[in-house]
Amino acid sequence: ALPVYTLNVRVFWPLVTGLCTALLCLYQALRGGAAGEGAAEAGSVPFLKGSALLLLGCLLARCCGGGPRPGGVRAAAAAAASRRSALESFYGRQLRLSPHVLGHSKAHVGRVVAELVRAAKAQGLQPGPLALSLRGDFVRVGSAYEQHKVRSPDCFDILVPLRLPPHLEPQPYSAEGLGAHGAFVCGLRARAGWPRRYRPFAEGFCVELQGRSHLSSGLVLRWFQGHLQRCLGAVRYRLQERCRISLSACPGRPPTLHILPCSDYVCCHISMAVRLIPAIPLGDALYLTALPPEGPQGPLASEALWGLNTSRQEQRLLSWLKEQAPASSCHLKCLQILKGLRDLRGHGLEEPFCSQWGRVLSSYVLKTALFSLLLQGPLEAWDERFLVERLEDLVLYLRECLRKQVLMHFFLGNTSLPEAVALPRFLKEAAPVNLLAAFDGAMLDLIAFQLINTWIQATHVIRMYSSPRYLRPVPTPCRSQRTWG
Repeated sequence: ALPVYTLNVRVFWPLVTGLCTALLCLYQALRGGAAGEGAAEAGSVPFLKGSALLLLGCLLARCCGGGPRPGGVRAAAAAAASRRSALESFYGRQLRLSPHVLGHSKAHVGRVVAELVRAAKAQGLQPGPLALSLRGDFVRVGSAYEQHKVRSPDCFDILVPLRLPPHLEPQPYSAEGLGAHGAFVCGLRARAGWPRRYRPFAEGFCVELQGRSHLSSGLVLRWFQGHLQRCLGAVRYRLQERCRISLSACPGRPPTLHILPCSDYVCCHISMAVRLIPAIPLGDALYLTALPPEGPQGPLASEALWGLNTSRQEQRLLSWLKEQAPASSCHLKCLQILKGLRDLRGHGLEEPFCSQWGRVLSSYVLKTALFSLLLQGPLEAWDERFLVERLEDLVLYLRECLRKQVLMHFFLGNTSLPEAVALPRFLKEAAPVNLLAAFDGAMLDLIAFQLINTWIQATHVIRMYSSPRYLRPVPTPCRSQRTWG
């Protein structure tokens, strides 16, 4: 078969223009030599006019040729294919978890935590209603249980529900009035006359806020840390053939259980860290947890107020989306890739912007943006074939939220959720919360610019920061960290 050649218009028109100009110059030179100097001067004006008209015609032909040029289409297709290949390779090599390893890790964490909670509940039982004790169960939350964990199954979050004395009522507070912008805050307020009846408990676990006694999240957290530490010895003895365990804690943060499996028990040999978060059950799978110490709230709020944990509602929504979306849906994959790009780009940023970058683009913010975007269009559009397009939509949506400085909490006061995702009354009646309200507008604009720049240069960012020195950064423990075991 004969080879087929296509016309490259980018080369053709400049070549024609140059050739015609050369012919005109040659003609003018020959004519000038034959007719003399006077004739050459007389013909210079038509020559210039002809050259100008020829160049103008070439430009019009190029601009008005109509339709996309084959060369441009091929270049765009090649660039899109290169970006998708880089993202797929990044996901497969650095982000995707082995189901085998993840399953082993989750099972091992479940066994160890169950032993510890059982021992802590047994030691915490005291007669009468004045004791603070564990309910006896635990709730698995976080990305490892929502199928969007990245890199390694070495970090887990577990809620440990507590049992409280009666007559402590949840009381939502205005976040702005207490300096806790961008967060839902709630107090557990005692009824009138309650402190006198439960004086030992009130003196040990309550503080005053606005003239009323409230359960202190800080005091409960300190009790929880000490209680688990006292139970650690018995649990370590029972699990000595399976693993080595230790407990560490920083002031104001939930304790972390470190698990190092023995070589003859788990084939994966991964050292795991499990955050054990004391939680106050409100019913309907809602829990109150201590506010993070680095949050915008003041010292009074950090002691007397609690934050709301809606992890179970998020898991229900993800299960519903899995049923409604195509079998090859890429929505969780988009979330994982975006988290991976965020982490890689953070390696090239300097403080204090690097810390703000991680706080603003937290996994919870990214997940909230994904939820909001998923319900704006047909779920069929999230098929695996459109991975790059949907990921770009997520980046652009998040950039728009940062520019407007508004990203609302997905569950609080949201009346547009699907009927299949039923919300507790407590969430329906709660005031909406803007997750970005605590951040400066100029900082959000800068992060929005850096986010879109990261997406545009995604291939370069992946190539630059994918060396081993960046993949597993060593965490820096807090100065006053204590380790037991």
